[in-house]
Amino acid sequence: MLITLEGLDGSGKTTVWEALHDVYPDATFTREPTDSWYGEAVDRSIAADDADPLAELFLLTADHADHLSGTIEPALADGDLVVSDRYSDSRFAYQAATLAASDVDIDRPLEYIKGIHAAFSRPPDATIYLDLDAREAAERAGRTNKFEQDGYLAAVRKNYERLIDAEPDRFVRVDASRSPEAVIARVEEALAELVGE
Repeated sequence: MLITLEGLDGSGKTTVWEALHDVYPDATFTREPTDSWYGEAVDRSIAADDADPLAELFLLTADHADHLSGTIEPALADGDLVVSDRYSDSRFAYQAATLAASDVDIDRPLEYIKGIHAAFSRPPDATIYLDLDAREAAERAGRTNKFEQDGYLAAVRKNYERLIDAEPDRFVRVDASRSPEAVIARVEEALAELVGE
């Protein structure tokens, strides 16, 4: 089973992901961007304010493809529970917002990016979405890069809502404005229900 954790920067995904290690010690825990050389290229692009948005999308997509073949698919083939801190929905939500704000002439960026992934990606079995207002997310994240600005995160949040509307049965919404302890407890409860199914 592939479970993904999604949400805006600052929503607490990594904190939750780390807490779940103790609850599911035999699971495969992974994340995107990865720590491969593909992921390193992604990190360099994220740090560059003038990165070409299409080039950045395809770097992220290459990292995702390598992640699938090298980590996700082998773990699932072994019968592991896989928990990923970010996955394809991050690309759909974030890169669609980036493309929409750029000079790139793509009319429906969210659909365009989903179409690229449809040919090769494996959708999650379930996604836990840590829901947080864009302004609070930006404050928590520290507004340290181009992806951590209020207006940008508001556009990303709208894209996440579109993804949830399209597949409501896949997403479990968790109120990320609560205390870290409360958020972790709710995610643990949700994950126990998902794994139990």
